Amino acid sequence: MFKFKVIGTDGLARAGEFSTPHGVLRTPIFAPVGTQATVKSLTPTHLSELNAQLVLANTYHLFLRPGDEIVAKMGGLHKFMNWPNPILTDSGGFQVFSLAKTRKIDEDGVTFKSHIDGSTKRLTPEISIAIQENLGADIIMAFDECSDPTDYAYSTKALRRTHAWLERSAQAKTRPDQALFGIVQGGVFKDLREESARFVSSLDLPGHAIGGLSVGETKSDMYHTIEVVNTILPENKPRYLMGVGTPEDLIEGVLRGVDIFDCVLPTRLARHNSVMTRHGRLNLLNAAFAQDEKPIDQDCACYTCQNFSRAYLRHLINAREILASTLLSIHNLHTLIALAADLRRAILDGNLNQFTADALTNLKHKKEKP
Repeated sequence: MFKFKVIGTDGLARAGEFSTPHGVLRTPIFAPVGTQATVKSLTPTHLSELNAQLVLANTYHLFLRPGDEIVAKMGGLHKFMNWPNPILTDSGGFQVFSLAKTRKIDEDGVTFKSHIDGSTKRLTPEISIAIQENLGADIIMAFDECSDPTDYAYSTKALRRTHAWLERSAQAKTRPDQALFGIVQGGVFKDLREESARFVSSLDLPGHAIGGLSVGETKSDMYHTIEVVNTILPENKPRYLMGVGTPEDLIEGVLRGVDIFDCVLPTRLARHNSVMTRHGRLNLLNAAFAQDEKPIDQDCACYTCQNFSRAYLRHLINAREILASTLLSIHNLHTLIALAADLRRAILDGNLNQFTADALTNLKHKKEKP
C-alpha cells in the first residue's frame, strides 16, 4: 500500500512518488500545517488551488479539543475537515515537551497539564498511536522526545527513550492503512544522529523523519546534521524533515536528500504582516508600500499576486481585516509549494545545480529590502 519510488536523482536530491490510501505524493513537497484540523485562514479549496498535496494536523491539540474519539465518530480527519488528499499527524511529542513547566517525563511516557483548562493529561507511545488511529491520517508519527540540540547528556537520555518508544509505537499500531514513520533524534551530535538513524532504519518502517532541528541550532549545524542522517537512512524510503520551512531551507534540504517538509512559518508570518518571496521577506506594514501598485512578487502566479497590490494589502493589514491573513497566507504557501515543485522539475531535468545556485543567489542578494 505504501510504496516509495525514486524516479530521478541529481546528486543526493531525489524526485519520488510515495503512494498512500488518499493519493500519491510527488516529492519533494512542502506540506501546510493545519494544527486544529484547519490551515489557518484558508479553506480546503484554497489548498487545492495551491496544489497542496499533503496537510498536517496536530495530535496533541486534537486530543485535547475536540477529542480524537469525536473525530473518529465524525468519520476521521479526512471527512471531518473535508480534505480528500493525504494527511499526516505528528505524535504530540514536540508539543508536550515544549510544556517544560507543566510536564513530567518518565520511562513510560509524559504527564502534563492541558494548556486549555489545566487538567492533567497523559501521553505514552501507546496512547499517541491510539489517538492517531482514531484521527485516521495516512502518515502517523512515533512518539518521541525532543531535547535541547546542544545538550549532549540530555540528548543521549532522550535518544534512549525515543528508540524505546519507537519500538512500542510500532508494536501498538494496528491499522494497516496508516504508515508509521520513526523519528531520528540526537541533537547536533554526529555520533548520536548516526546511532539514531541506524536504529530507526533497522525497523524497516514505510518512511523516516528527522526531528529536533530548527529549534535553536545554527543553520550550518542543521544542514550538517541532515547530511549525516541522510547518508544512513535508506534510499528507498521517504525522508521527512520536521518543522523546517523557509525557501533557503527547502533548497538546502532537497540538495541533501530530503523529500517532505512542513512548517507553520508561512501562515504565522502572514498573520504578522510578512511575506516570503524568492528574493527575501517583506514586511507589508512598511510605509514605502502605502502607494505601491506592484504585487508582492511580480514573478509570482498566486491568486494574491495576480489580483492585488501591495498598497491594498497594506490597507487590509492596517484596517485589521481578516482578508489580509488569507491573502498573505495564500502567497506564502504558494511560494514554498511552487518552490518544491520547481526543485522536483529541476531534478528531473538535470539542472538542479544551476537552479539552486540561482535561487540561493536571489535569496542572499535581495533585490528589494523589506
